[in-house]
Amino acid sequence: MNNDKPAALVTGASTGIGRAAAIALANNGYDVVINYNRSEEAARITAREAQAVGAKTLLNRCDVSDDAGVRAMLASTEKEFGRLDVLINNAGTTVDVEPKNLEGLSIEDWNRVFNVNVLGLFLVTRAAVPLLKKSPNGCIVNTCSIAGLRPSAQPLPYAASKAAVANLTKTLANALGPQIRVNAVAPGWIEGDWMKRTLADNYDGLMARRAKYTPLKRCCTEADVADSMLSLILHNRFVSGEIIIVDGGFSSTT
Repeated sequence: MNNDKPAALVTGASTGIGRAAAIALANNGYDVVINYNRSEEAARITAREAQAVGAKTLLNRCDVSDDAGVRAMLASTEKEFGRLDVLINNAGTTVDVEPKNLEGLSIEDWNRVFNVNVLGLFLVTRAAVPLLKKSPNGCIVNTCSIAGLRPSAQPLPYAASKAAVANLTKTLANALGPQIRVNAVAPGWIEGDWMKRTLADNYDGLMARRAKYTPLKRCCTEADVADSMLSLILHNRFVSGEIIIVDGGFSSTT
């Protein structure tokens, strides 16, 4: 299919940052492939919101750590839109095990986090490269985390996997240039369900404390992260291999 309208693939697009990014892309004239693994109804809601602002959407259920499924997803993207201009590697997972609890972390949990957060990023990128190279503005944005850049209380496999995402971002920028730019965003604490699950009953108090010690006096939102992604995609065309911290200045002043 020939299509003059740019197309984007967002993994993990049913909720959170992925959802915000998919809708932001739709608002900026992109058709969007909405990847999800489990949350089908949430993915359909994302698709409807993107369609409401004029985007064509393609829903694709796929575990990003499954190479065959990933390759099929990219084949369906090419069939539907005939092109791919932007890839947002956002799919991610974690475990609910405190970093000090070394014996409480199973090998299966460790491998699952790395399979989704690191291997999945590589598999989707590899499958997307042939299409992205044909784009006049081939661009990849990875979702990293402040946990991958500095010590934190995040579960060990999550923090280590996001450090790997930071490294992959820089390595891929070198490997895929000049045709494809590769950058990442590293959010700090984000308002919403992810941190509510992480902080549980302490959510309100700890988020308020974090906002107090943040120069911009609030915590990050999903929309803040999507805005930074869009800036890298649409405007910063001589930027590659960078990891943009989105935390209101907290990490640079504490």
